[in-house]
Amino acid sequence: MEEGRPIFVQLAEQIENDILSGALPEESQVPSTNEFAAFHRINPATAGKGVNLLVDAGILYKKRGIGMFVATGSRDRIVRQRMERFEVDYVHPLLVEAAKLGLTHDDVAALIRTTTMEGSTS
Repeated sequence: MEEGRPIFVQLAEQIENDILSGALPEESQVPSTNEFAAFHRINPATAGKGVNLLVDAGILYKKRGIGMFVATGSRDRIVRQRMERFEVDYVHPLLVEAAKLGLTHDDVAALIRTTTMEGSTS
């Protein structure tokens, strides 16, 4: 876990990452709150808060007496949410700064292609 961000948020993101990677497929059972707490050496209440974030978002659901499971459609929901955040957090500020510099969208795309090509040859 990293400093400066709430642990329960980081745990929720880690679970989302596991869903995105396929490590936690839809309809599979996720570790219990106590297992997350023991693995990360955090308070079970903190682990529960992270899991509940995903329950509230419809990513996980509870089967009474059995445990938590990944909801059908969760992967697509996470991708959509992260794409929206990516646009707000990265693309929009990038285009605002580009406009200040007099760069067009084509100029920005060319810079990205050049940077990507340079990065892949390193």
